[in-house]
Amino acid sequence: MPAHLEALARHGIPPIDLVVVALYPFEATVAKPGVTPAEAIEQIDVGGPTMIRAAAKNHAAVAVVTDPSQYAGVLAELRAGGGALGDATRARLAQEAFRRTAQYDAAIAAWMRSPRAVPAAPAAPDELPHPLRLEAERALTLRYGENPHQAGAFYRTPGPAVGLGAMRQLHGPELGYNNLLDFSAALGLLLELEGPAAVVIKHTNPCGVALGPTVGSAMEKAKACDPVSIYGGIVGVNGTLDMAVVRALAGIFVEILFAPAYAPDALEELRRTKKKCRVFEVPCDRAALPQHLAEYRSVLGGLLAQSADLADLDEASLRTVSRRAPTPAEREALRFAWRVAKHAKSNAIVLTTRDQVVGVGAGQMNRVDSARIAVMRAHEVGLETRDTVCASDAFFPFRDGLDVVAEAGATAVIHPGGSLRDEEVIKAADERDMAMVLTGIRHFRH
Repeated sequence: MPAHLEALARHGIPPIDLVVVALYPFEATVAKPGVTPAEAIEQIDVGGPTMIRAAAKNHAAVAVVTDPSQYAGVLAELRAGGGALGDATRARLAQEAFRRTAQYDAAIAAWMRSPRAVPAAPAAPDELPHPLRLEAERALTLRYGENPHQAGAFYRTPGPAVGLGAMRQLHGPELGYNNLLDFSAALGLLLELEGPAAVVIKHTNPCGVALGPTVGSAMEKAKACDPVSIYGGIVGVNGTLDMAVVRALAGIFVEILFAPAYAPDALEELRRTKKKCRVFEVPCDRAALPQHLAEYRSVLGGLLAQSADLADLDEASLRTVSRRAPTPAEREALRFAWRVAKHAKSNAIVLTTRDQVVGVGAGQMNRVDSARIAVMRAHEVGLETRDTVCASDAFFPFRDGLDVVAEAGATAVIHPGGSLRDEEVIKAADERDMAMVLTGIRHFRH
């Protein structure tokens, strides 16, 4: 404005044509474990965003720089242009400036909604934001999307680094889109398991899961669940990966191998023998996850959002509805089977012992076919289905699926219940002297 220019001239102040602002590190502060609300609030910048927005608004005459990654390019153009930046450069910098202030405000708003901001505040009945504003940094440009003709990228959500946001690659080629989908599925299942455990995932479905006294013994049993499908799979263990795990995977190609830590000799051997395997270090601590996680999925014309399925078995709410109650050993096996079924695509049927998956039927259009596939896969790899237990991610709509696993030798079954034919299914269990436990919680996964 003319009056402003006159004031500058009167006071001998030259016009400002370059503004460089580094905002207070709010995002980095709240990402630290144990940060207090007072420490976080202290890092909310007030003047910085104001200067950035003012400069960006006037980008016709002012350049605004908001990220150190921009410094080299801006300096090079200033030197080449005799101290001036082009119109296109100033416009691009302004665009990035407004994106940065929006990102900064979104991070503050997200933190303010979290229990960490006001720990004593009760959780809101509606955990999903309204309206929804997503701001995420592109952390990786992927080789391609689900197929080679599709572009792909991984975006890290703001806040504390959890899950794949905390992964660190130690070895191997770059990641693909499908790799990350399977990686996320494997990590999600592994976080459910207690004690030393190993998981194998293929196309987001579990094809090998086992517990053991060590991660090495668990890996041997997980491999035996489906020695064919493990090829090209995603493998994870929840303890320090040692030479026992490396030996269990000798001669087997896996796309990704992950663990929270590695024995030095095991990592050296993996780098030597598995040139094409992507090796990752990632935390496997369920307690470190935020209390409220949201999941998002795109659909044509919009986004779907839901709270993450973090529900675990509530022992007090389990109901034994069969004539025979499960034995302590069966009850332990049912808990294990239920956690695995929760992570298989619906319709899901899982057969297990107390510490090993025996058969998985997943992603079928009807439950009886999933039951048949679970039994068939177990028999194909030479695993015994007698004296196993069965978990179903949703109720049995008819008795036919139960009859299939009972004929294969399953002695106990766990499922949500709630079918119009529950009594018919319970009667089928009693006819075969099976123990049946109802959870009241469905775990569909689409």
